[in-house]
Amino acid sequence: MTDIDISTQQAAIDEYQGDPGDRPVLRARFEHNGSPRYMLYTITRFGIDHDHGFHLDLQLVSDELDEGRETVEAKLQEGDADLIDIDYVSTARERAAGAPIVAFHPYGQTVGGLVVPEDSPIDGLETLSGHRIGVVRRRDKNWILVRAACREFHGFDPDETATPVEAGSKVELTRLLEDGEVDGVLQFWQIIPEIVETGPYREVLPMSRVVDRLADADAGGEDRPIPVSTFLTSEDYLAAHPDAVRGFQGAYRDAVDRLQRDDDLWDEIGERLMYEDDPAVVRAVRDRWREMVVRDWDEGTVDGMERLFDRLKGVAGADALGVAELPDGLFRLDLEVKT
Repeated sequence: MTDIDISTQQAAIDEYQGDPGDRPVLRARFEHNGSPRYMLYTITRFGIDHDHGFHLDLQLVSDELDEGRETVEAKLQEGDADLIDIDYVSTARERAAGAPIVAFHPYGQTVGGLVVPEDSPIDGLETLSGHRIGVVRRRDKNWILVRAACREFHGFDPDETATPVEAGSKVELTRLLEDGEVDGVLQFWQIIPEIVETGPYREVLPMSRVVDRLADADAGGEDRPIPVSTFLTSEDYLAAHPDAVRGFQGAYRDAVDRLQRDDDLWDEIGERLMYEDDPAVVRAVRDRWREMVVRDWDEGTVDGMERLFDRLKGVAGADALGVAELPDGLFRLDLEVKT
């Protein structure tokens, strides 16, 4: 375990932020323990933002909830950020409620996994009934996926037959597991290696398998993961700075390409940004990131996302999702300026 915290990670990022000059500034606010920070660090580390004509102002923030919303989500809606990432079901929920936010690029299949103590009797979703399961919140994408899969494939709803325990943050979720207050947790993927490689815990099931099964990922010849999270900006920022948003898309692709091939960079990221720098943990995070990231999207990708939403709604219901349909204008594949 390292002594890294939010401030030391921020200092590592600030070392490379530089001066924006006359470039448009994109204020990025991301969770201190979220996986996008690896890619965003890469952009600042190598000045990729300036290469694409904008300045990335990156600040790491808490992963706690703010009036039921993730901290980054609150910052975007309150005008304190121009760029965040959250899952697209949450984006749909907020946009349908009137938030002027738009998903303009995919990030990846950022789902978690079911983690339990090594000696737990839980060995699959079908054995969840009667157990206390930790979740960040009941509308967390991982719990929704579990509910949908259990109802679709096993004939029960764990929201009724198990006891979901809301933690409010990823950090608190790990504490609930370590202190034995829950029988298992649905933790986010990038934190799971830190838990299972360093403690008496095992991952029962990655939620990516559930996503693929529910989305019928093979339909239409899809050969890449269906993204669950996307990058968001506000309608106002997109209208005022479309070139900066397009610049971020290019910088993101360049950073993804580098992270896919540069193992030494991952060693640096492990040393400067990860809470557990054990080489096995760093490799596990690196390899899973490379599998889950989505470099770009097209209509076929969005079709898969819509197909997954329809399956979740059909199985778990609109109440579980918090939204009945994907609102118009949610996804913006075309960022060309309209004249």
